[in-house]
Amino acid sequence: MKDIIYVHKNPDRHYVVSYGIHFNEFAMNARKPLKNLLLIKHQYEHGAFNIHTHMEYVEKDEMKKIIDDGVQSYGDFCWIDFEEEVGVDELNGQEIAELLYMGHIKQPLNPPFYSKLNNRYAYLSHDDGWFNKVYYRDFEDFYYMLGATLSSKLSTMKSGKGLFGMKKEKPYPVIGKEVIHSFQDKLKEGMVISLEKAVLTRGKIEIPIWVIGDYYDMDEMAEDYKQIRKLPANGLLSYDRKTKSWSALLK
Repeated sequence: MKDIIYVHKNPDRHYVVSYGIHFNEFAMNARKPLKNLLLIKHQYEHGAFNIHTHMEYVEKDEMKKIIDDGVQSYGDFCWIDFEEEVGVDELNGQEIAELLYMGHIKQPLNPPFYSKLNNRYAYLSHDDGWFNKVYYRDFEDFYYMLGATLSSKLSTMKSGKGLFGMKKEKPYPVIGKEVIHSFQDKLKEGMVISLEKAVLTRGKIEIPIWVIGDYYDMDEMAEDYKQIRKLPANGLLSYDRKTKSWSALLK
């Protein structure tokens, strides 16, 4: 399914499962630029090698290369960010084993935040953009990334002509985190943001949102979405083209 985003937030375990958000969008719309990535599962061929962990890593100034590499073709793509390589060299055997387990099972044995790495994320995806599970140290990073990703998707959809195949408007402003915050309860239930069903009028754009539930199988989610989209939406993201501002409407 193109042009939909599914998100389900688990606040107790600090992760978000999503469909429709790719690594390049995540990286380019991060609240703070990604630092360095320790690659746990990947097919990237240009990483540097860390001899202590026997894992490859990507330094901050090489980030554009991996962003442009088409990671969705890797199959599994799992990484954890880190501040300094010296922190990676301090990981003990148990911690390295935990990282390998997490990449294999897509679930950590313990909360995946390490003081040695000072990581903000643990990023676990399969067919990147199809099934993504990201652990967030601070959910504010998630709210910002989601709002910025939605804005950028609107600006680039439909063959570069903007969402509706019309003359491309200037980039839409980032959807503020307070607007995304309005959907807290729906995010916890699992919701679809449907760009494909967005409605354009002269004065505004309305993007419908449906509460759909908790999914790990994205084929099943897509099938259920095809049915639920026939029903009235549970909420709207609304863009006022005059004031150039976003708001949330909950139903």
